[in-house]
Amino acid sequence: MARDSKTWRCGKFELKFDRPRIMGILNVTPDSFSDGGSYLDPDAAIAHGLKMLDEGADIIDVGGESTRPNFTPVGADEEAKRVLPVVRELVAHGAIVSIDTRHVEVAKAAVRTGASIVNDVTGFTDPKMVEFVKTNTCGVIIMHAGEIVEPVRTHTPVQLDTSAAAFVAQKAREAAERGKSSTVTGAIGVKPIQIELPLQDGSNGPLAAKVENEPAPTVAVASGEVLTEPSSAAEDATDAVSVEAIAASPVVDAPEPMQNDHLADIMRRSAKREDAYVGTSQLRRFTLPDSAPIMRRVMGFLSDQARALMHAGVERERICIDPGAGFGKTINEDIIVIRETAKIVSLGYPLLCAVSRKRFVGTISDVDEATKRDAATFGMCLGAIENGANIVRVHDVAGFAQFLNGFWAAARPQPRRAFVALGSNMGKRMENVRQARDLIAEIPLTCVSSCSRIYESEPAYMRRQDSFANAVIEIKTELAPLVLLNELLKVEDRLGRNRTRSARPNGPRVIDCDLLWMDGEIHGGDKLRLPHPKLGERDFVLVPLEDLMHDPARFFRYEGVEVLEPEQRVGHVTGELGNL
Repeated sequence: MARDSKTWRCGKFELKFDRPRIMGILNVTPDSFSDGGSYLDPDAAIAHGLKMLDEGADIIDVGGESTRPNFTPVGADEEAKRVLPVVRELVAHGAIVSIDTRHVEVAKAAVRTGASIVNDVTGFTDPKMVEFVKTNTCGVIIMHAGEIVEPVRTHTPVQLDTSAAAFVAQKAREAAERGKSSTVTGAIGVKPIQIELPLQDGSNGPLAAKVENEPAPTVAVASGEVLTEPSSAAEDATDAVSVEAIAASPVVDAPEPMQNDHLADIMRRSAKREDAYVGTSQLRRFTLPDSAPIMRRVMGFLSDQARALMHAGVERERICIDPGAGFGKTINEDIIVIRETAKIVSLGYPLLCAVSRKRFVGTISDVDEATKRDAATFGMCLGAIENGANIVRVHDVAGFAQFLNGFWAAARPQPRRAFVALGSNMGKRMENVRQARDLIAEIPLTCVSSCSRIYESEPAYMRRQDSFANAVIEIKTELAPLVLLNELLKVEDRLGRNRTRSARPNGPRVIDCDLLWMDGEIHGGDKLRLPHPKLGERDFVLVPLEDLMHDPARFFRYEGVEVLEPEQRVGHVTGELGNL
């Protein structure tokens, strides 16, 4: 019920989530981790974007800067040059376009070009980005990218001095060799530590070692966080740790500054954690660390940023959230976030699951090559969908659309209303229309629930041809829009529709089956546009619709379709031919 009731307003579009929506990834970059360089050329990027729409993508997410681990930051000018031609062309084909950027200048230019969504990987922590989105109607995606970009951080980063650790470990080993009771107490920086070694008789005794004037430590812990403490608290604290743990503990180097690029710092830190993750002396009794601190951190950030946007003037219905899998988190933390999707959904915003081909997906599936991680990606996305995720962001749109259609047909009975226009001006026109209706009723998971009368109309767009017999039928179907469209094309083929080059566009035809509208569906691309882009100008469609609903012009205007007045339309109805 929660999934069904959510809507997301993105500019002139309103997305509904009675069915999960697919966001196709379009990286217009030379260095993205999965497809870097494949679509850097604008023409290649546009072609791939249109292909994803025809494969089932509801949204195309266009990005001009890779945010993989150890990425090279890109300036706003260069990023805009990469993405704007692509955004412009996809918008011209009716696509819902999301701009994946952290630069306010790029976001502004993309929205002016027609983008409907701003996907900010830094979670709108830039006041300039907040100021921009509050002045327009675009949808926004808030992503949690790690603690460096969170607004309140007072801890001071510190450095573990290996000489202190080595000194304490050496003293402990010497004591053990002598067979004496020893408790090694050392100070690393201003924080004392205590190491206890057993006597031969089983008791413990002290061995003191003092290290003066050493810097305070940075210690890697199981959750992957860096623990730091104010010096005043550190002076009185004592921790009991093992000699082996100190000897094995890694040094965590402070990241080198890169022009204050916080996101680059986060992703560099993520790469270190996942490439060489080492546990600490605090052995866990469970396979994953406690989820509560992690979820407080992620959900707290998402909630705070959403409230900040609403306080600034952004409507709640425009906000979507993304827990940021793969950004500033360990593999364990990523898995916890995915498993706890239902808790994040409880915040009440549409939820984006963006795990496609990421490194932690490869780890759990034992697949090193990013492009071969799609099957594992689909499984993880399905888990998120089952827990309430509304949108999935994927590279392989065709594969995931096929996967989702199969799952949805088996697990989610969901008939939806749609309208199909039928027309013929060759051969036995009325018989052709009736046969088309009967064949549509045979489509799997589909039934014909109502029919208009058959009307005669003037030819539209190409005048020098015979008049048409037109009707509209109302159907209920559980098929996805593109699947239904392909079934309608098969009906046309069975009735002898000529699709060769000799057939003139908008010329004579045995039968035409146009999918006009489908409940809850918005779609762009070359293969299918929903609602039908010419619906509001066709008299031979709007008049038959009056048999099926009250005031179709008002209905479709509410759905965002521009409906012309009768005298401005094409293909005017000239009479009735009978009942369908």
